[in-house]
Amino acid sequence: MAEVGTAEKRPFTAPLSEGYLVVDRKKCSGCMSCMLACSLVHEGKTDLSLSRIQIVQNPWGCFPEDIALAICRQCVNPKCVEACPTEALHVDAANGNTRTVDGSLCDGCQVCIDACPYKPSRMIWHHEKGVAVKCDLCGRAPHWIEKGGPKGKQACVEICPMRAIKLVKEAPEQEGDAGYEVNLRNEHWGWLGFPTD
Repeated sequence: MAEVGTAEKRPFTAPLSEGYLVVDRKKCSGCMSCMLACSLVHEGKTDLSLSRIQIVQNPWGCFPEDIALAICRQCVNPKCVEACPTEALHVDAANGNTRTVDGSLCDGCQVCIDACPYKPSRMIWHHEKGVAVKCDLCGRAPHWIEKGGPKGKQACVEICPMRAIKLVKEAPEQEGDAGYEVNLRNEHWGWLGFPTD
């Protein structure tokens, strides 16, 4: 029997998510349609602060560094899930192993927000409910009639007029941003006079 305080913490492992969002910042126009759609399907209203996807714009930045799409990466090793003391954050096996929040179990400690290794945190503080929320690939979007999740549709992907967001099934490279920031431009983009490289 291990003495109190001497027990080793077992390594945290989680099954891979069956879906990941990737983005092309060079296609994003910053219209924020994705943010409005996200809030609408999850909350029933358009409130940018309640969107699970965040578009960060720098008015003084130069293209393409002037826009960043902060999407939940459905991390292979989700620090948010590991850090949650109440198991509100969990791997949702019924929704393709997406990393998600059970709001009824969240005590509002915000440990998950600090645990997310990305800035801005992909965990969103729901200021009205006092709980953390995050992208679930629309697997549990109560105000949307479409089937969501890795085997369904995502509101941000469907609404984006620039097709700058895409769902992929294979886990992107976890180190750095290259796995999640991809080139989604094709020859049609080139026909408009925009660079495709």
